[in-house]
Amino acid sequence: MLYDAGALIAAERNNVRFTALHRGWLRAGLTPFVPPAVLAQVWRSARQAQLSRLIAGCQPCAMDFDQARAVGQLLATAQTHDVVDASVVVAARQLRPVAVVTSDRSDLQHLAQAIGLSLPIVDI
Repeated sequence: MLYDAGALIAAERNNVRFTALHRGWLRAGLTPFVPPAVLAQVWRSARQAQLSRLIAGCQPCAMDFDQARAVGQLLATAQTHDVVDASVVVAARQLRPVAVVTSDRSDLQHLAQAIGLSLPIVDI
């Protein structure tokens, strides 16, 4: 699983459906991934207890210069500008097979289609 901002926001809001899914994936031995740019998009203070608990059980997706270039190329190909969404799609391509947990299906699908990536999505 790869968490987009919508998943982190759902965790912060204690969304019952997301919490059940997350716990189920952990029980199944899956470690969710979170791109650091996604965390930066959602993080506002150390008082975000729910979010802090969530990310403690997640693995960050490192981004190096090659991946940063891939994000930029994807943005040019898709003719869009959201670096965080593009970083999620580039991470998903790198981590294949992985499903993305998001509340932003249309933007992520647009980006994935721009590079011919079939992207499984779990809507939150």
